[in-house]
Amino acid sequence: MTRPGYSAMATRHVPTGLVVAGILLVAANLRAAITTVGPVLTGIEDDLGITSSAASFLVSLPLLTFAVVSPFVPRVAQRLGLEWIIAGGLVILAAGLVLRSVPPQALLWVGTVLIGVSIAVLNVVLPSWVKRDFPLKIGQITGAYSAVQSAFAAVAAGIAVPVGGATGMDWRLPLGMWAGLALVALGVLLPQLRRGAAPADGSAPAAAPVSAPATGPTAPRPLWRSALAWQVTAFMGLQSTNFYILVTWLATIETDAGISETAAGTHQFLLNGFGILGSIVCSALIARLRDQRVLGMVVGVTLMIATLGILLAPGVTVIWSIFAGIGGGAGIVLALSLFGLRTTDHTRAASLSGMAQSVGYLLAAAGPVAVGALHDATDSWTPALIVLLVIEVLLVLSGYLAGRDRTVD
Repeated sequence: MTRPGYSAMATRHVPTGLVVAGILLVAANLRAAITTVGPVLTGIEDDLGITSSAASFLVSLPLLTFAVVSPFVPRVAQRLGLEWIIAGGLVILAAGLVLRSVPPQALLWVGTVLIGVSIAVLNVVLPSWVKRDFPLKIGQITGAYSAVQSAFAAVAAGIAVPVGGATGMDWRLPLGMWAGLALVALGVLLPQLRRGAAPADGSAPAAAPVSAPATGPTAPRPLWRSALAWQVTAFMGLQSTNFYILVTWLATIETDAGISETAAGTHQFLLNGFGILGSIVCSALIARLRDQRVLGMVVGVTLMIATLGILLAPGVTVIWSIFAGIGGGAGIVLALSLFGLRTTDHTRAASLSGMAQSVGYLLAAAGPVAVGALHDATDSWTPALIVLLVIEVLLVLSGYLAGRDRTVD
């Protein structure tokens, strides 16, 4: 039975401000759990006695979980409702954050898997929530929640080392303390659990009730057979791969180049902080441009500048982290906006989101592990950065193709 939170049969009005607050608080939880890891990764390696490749799985394991879980989320959301599945995701996230921060070591991995499951759920349904409640403001709302996402990611990365050092709890407190944010988001969401699905801003009429996918001659074309859906998926996966490689390894690349841990942590903060600027600028341009081809290409070029800078002039990575932040912030806003812009309704947006995030995060999961293994094999970061440049060239191409003004239907 489908709960009213996902159907169009409105049962209760919820103020627009409360809906927006819920979206923003959920978004705040999407990256903080992951960006906290990079700055304390060396401490985790030393404390637990694990290799760089093994430690990188603390970032890659959630991404693998995203890939496995994402295809099933739209179907579960149809049965439970958007608000109910988001509430469940937040509960699982809080539990996972606590578990990975306490001994024994096995709980570090159990908690990491739970974090991956929860964020996979939230990642997939959040664009659908925006498409349903704000169908005429997809770029603006997506930009706002991406900016919040980047802000909390920046704070999480920036304070991880100072918090661990000040409390004497090393890496454990930074990895677990964000459970409180998940519970705050859950508290704001609770009044919305019995709401209907009429758009919160009254910008468009509600869609028809969600039912099982149609079959027969009127059924929509399967997304897996749509070239455009694959182009959106490629853009999502490549920009995610780029982001998670930098989040995982940039601090280590810098310390290996002789830059202090504190400075490297500050640069991680800048990377995530300038993602806010990229998010805001990109969301503003989406609303003004006829299509997103130029935006998609600019994202890739900006990231190429950052990677070339890190490769050729690592001593001024403070500059390249700013470029990487702007490109990364714009990239995630554009990728998430494409789920709504390239579909005709919120259920189709959820399906495209599930497909793109499943395949995309499979690529993203392989990135940090492959880069760690390549470094272990060559004892150099140069081959890894060259691979990153290749990824960014492909991102330019996929951004152009996915940015064309058309839909998958």
